[in-house]
Amino acid sequence: MTHSTRTAGALAALLLVAFSGAGCSGEERQDTPELKPLAVKEQVSSVLKGGDRYDGYVVNWAGVLSNPNPWHFGEHVVATVVGRDAKGREVVRMDQPLDAVPPAGSLSFTGQALAERRPVDVTIEYRPAEWRQAGRIVSAFRPFPISGVQTARNEDGSYVVTGYVGTPYRLPAGTLAVTALLRDSAGRLLGGGSTFVDDVQEGGRRRFVLDVESVADTSKIAKAELVARTWGSSSRPYEELALGGAIPMHTVKPTTSPFTKDRGRQAPPGEDVRP
Repeated sequence: MTHSTRTAGALAALLLVAFSGAGCSGEERQDTPELKPLAVKEQVSSVLKGGDRYDGYVVNWAGVLSNPNPWHFGEHVVATVVGRDAKGREVVRMDQPLDAVPPAGSLSFTGQALAERRPVDVTIEYRPAEWRQAGRIVSAFRPFPISGVQTARNEDGSYVVTGYVGTPYRLPAGTLAVTALLRDSAGRLLGGGSTFVDDVQEGGRRRFVLDVESVADTSKIAKAELVARTWGSSSRPYEELALGGAIPMHTVKPTTSPFTKDRGRQAPPGEDVRP
């Protein structure tokens, strides 16, 4: 073999290794799904006079974030709310840490801040989520049941929402956040409020009371949409509950007597199958 032949053979081997490595890395990139950012499904803000309870103005906001990724939690999301006056000067700013957004799920949230001067423009921006792969499939992260919901309009202009929240899991839920989103007859988001309940045990319920003051004209409220979730910017509380197991949906003992013979089995040839 000549020197030129050996050189050509070595170059061909190097090229083959290079193409093989590129192919492998390409396959790895295809196996790793590209994570999509959280989407702002809807949001709204309002500015109300503080009245007798607060000096200045109360800035309220409510929104819904959706997670399009079926295998990852969106963690450590922060909503930055900024209010500016007519001259563009910043009169209020707040960084609000949000709770973890479950895989293929959504997060309803509300908040408020005080401002000495009235803002005429309120913006809400979001810090990108940190992604954490879920330890269970999507169906393992069940919603927390809410029941017995009642609403009332107070003479002072506030809107009261009461009800009970339970848990679908065997382990006790340490702290749950309950959020009410208020909508008009067309389904448009008007505002909302949030509160917390502690130590929700299997088979038990905790009562919550929400005094919402974020809607100027409560006569426009046609519906209160409620949701409960684990509290905290990490997915750990939700995952620990899911790993502990869910409460069986059907726990009532059968009342009918069992069949004397299993009629669902297939009898071998020649056996008498008459009842």
